[in-house]
Amino acid sequence: MPRIEKDFLGEKELPDDAYYGVQTLRGLHNFHITGIPMSAEPFFVKAFGYVKKAAALTNRNLGVIDARIADAIIGACDRLIAGDMDDQFVTDFIQGGAGTSTNMNANEVIANLALESLGHKKGEYEFVSPNDHVNCGQSTNDVYPTAFRLALILRLSSYMDALRRLEDAFHAKGKEFEGVLKMGRTHLQDAVPMSLGQEFHGWGTTIGEEVHRIADVRQLLHEVNLGATAIGTSVTAARGYPEQVTRCLSDLTGVKLILAGDLVEATSDTGAYVQLSGVLKRTSAKLTKICNDIRLLASGPRCGFNEINLPQMQPGSSIMPGKVNPVIPEVVNQTSFLVIGLDLTVTLAASAGQLQLNVMEPVITFALFTSIFTMEHAVNSLRVNCVRGITANAEHSRDMVLNSLGIVTVLKQSLGYKQCSEIAREGYETGKSLQQIVVEERKLLSQEKWDELFSFDNLISGNVDK
Repeated sequence: MPRIEKDFLGEKELPDDAYYGVQTLRGLHNFHITGIPMSAEPFFVKAFGYVKKAAALTNRNLGVIDARIADAIIGACDRLIAGDMDDQFVTDFIQGGAGTSTNMNANEVIANLALESLGHKKGEYEFVSPNDHVNCGQSTNDVYPTAFRLALILRLSSYMDALRRLEDAFHAKGKEFEGVLKMGRTHLQDAVPMSLGQEFHGWGTTIGEEVHRIADVRQLLHEVNLGATAIGTSVTAARGYPEQVTRCLSDLTGVKLILAGDLVEATSDTGAYVQLSGVLKRTSAKLTKICNDIRLLASGPRCGFNEINLPQMQPGSSIMPGKVNPVIPEVVNQTSFLVIGLDLTVTLAASAGQLQLNVMEPVITFALFTSIFTMEHAVNSLRVNCVRGITANAEHSRDMVLNSLGIVTVLKQSLGYKQCSEIAREGYETGKSLQQIVVEERKLLSQEKWDELFSFDNLISGNVDK
């Protein structure tokens, strides 16, 4: 049977099994934007549970809330932290009001859980109030960003693990392919030889760098404005509340959080989000480059580079029989483009703050969670569905190296730049191989010396003696 709840704007009818209340319902009706509810990011719900629990514990200890009510709120928060109530968080990620609908969603769910534990019915807010008790000493403007930062810290841990596993996968392939000779290229033109293992190892190294950059920027998220309430003056919060609630939240989560030194500044500042978004964009740019390289090296198979083979995941064409496309690198590219675009969203939203608050934080929340969530999935797919199954066409790659004019660079120390240039030009114009010109026709080197210079170790190390 439905129940009726009211606020100062009037009454609303809610399903009796809904733990959210009238203010959440208004937000649900007002904001049909992404169609993606807050519950899509369980870490965000969990973070709200932690923040509200820390607030209830602190208010109880300060004597601001009756211990019996505070304990009921604490028990309700534990249900959020455990993930039991995710389906009750229904507000859209993008919303007006700087996140008030989401904060009230948490307040109402917690209040109704607390009411039930005390033997009351949902909606009997005279016993446990979403505003007066659950939200005591708080404002959306300090609770929402604190929960957001905590959720980002938790979500980034998972993403960093995914990047580390991709780094390891590239390094494993680097070891597997360390004896495969191939031509290095600059400007998409033949340059000097290298091993395929060196190329894969380099990709692993560059991904490892991103893990360190994310770890660096994640430290900025540990500074919070909890206890700042509306604008940073801590109005309605008990004396000592900001410091105590921040310590309590650190103890509950095991995450070392720091109370901002200037709460007015911290309440309107979104610089950490801009910096984090920039690092996510940087990683996306690197992954785009790597996936472009992978697609080039696998191009063909008969009329392209054909140096590597990718796992065949699905038929590639509705018209061309037997065609298989590099669908996994392609989808990682597209995910990277999304993240790069969302970085601009974060930049614009951060710059749109006015006076004591940035009301655009919900779209920043959506952009960052979307970026991290989708990129984590893309990274995992790249590792599992592509990198682990790559094989090398070693003989083909070696033949291309030895038939390339690019290897003339190896002869520079023996023959000099000018003579090597003339030899390369002759090879380009006549189609002759370098070995044919240097050994057979001009007799500038013996076959024995040629074989020594063009040994595998010499070709990939660059340590060529005269």
